[in-house]
Amino acid sequence: MNSKKAGLLEAIEQLKQQADKPFTVLMKHGTMSVEYFAPQKKDSQTPHQQDELYIIARGHGHLDRNGELIVCKAGDVLFVPARMEHHFENFTDDFATWVIFYGQQGGELEEDSSEE
Repeated sequence: MNSKKAGLLEAIEQLKQQADKPFTVLMKHGTMSVEYFAPQKKDSQTPHQQDELYIIARGHGHLDRNGELIVCKAGDVLFVPARMEHHFENFTDDFATWVIFYGQQGGELEEDSSEE
């Protein structure tokens, strides 16, 4: 695990070596971790204790974000706050995303609680 750089080809290869899970951890620093996530057929993840960013690396699909469906494709960045129900659905066979977890357990507090 390199703490300074993670590449797409490295992530794909590392995930292949860990065939028992749909994700692999590529980088960690303090509260931040970077993962590569490539669900197959179904995304069965549950809410996480940290805020997270998804950066779609390949393919396209939908993010069900607490009941709101968001269309996503390679290059898109999506935010999910800590403890929110979410999962990907209707995604292509090549779908994969970077996942960046960060901040304190329970998520960071917003100064302005309105969402865009």
